[in-house]
Amino acid sequence: MVIEVTEQNFEDEVIKSALPVLVDLWAPWCRPCLMVAPVVDNLAKRYDGKFKFCRLNVDESPRVAARYRIMAIPTLMFFKGGEVVDTVIGAVPARALQPKIEELL
Repeated sequence: MVIEVTEQNFEDEVIKSALPVLVDLWAPWCRPCLMVAPVVDNLAKRYDGKFKFCRLNVDESPRVAARYRIMAIPTLMFFKGGEVVDTVIGAVPARALQPKIEELL
């Protein structure tokens, strides 16, 4: 399951998460974002209970996007212990994300 996060719940869902987190930063008008969404959805099913997956609409949560200096979307950010540990920019296949997820488990 992918959790929709906003400026209001980002701290609780991402920063304070006991599990490592992948945050998919996107916008509805972004075609590459729409291409990467099913990849993230499938990974969320595969790693359910071991890894947390969140999605943040940058248009609706501009403060979070600004805090992490998001200049392009889709951006996939990996958090562990409340800190950003890796970032991937662009629509990438699952095989590019799986090693990063496995490394953080």
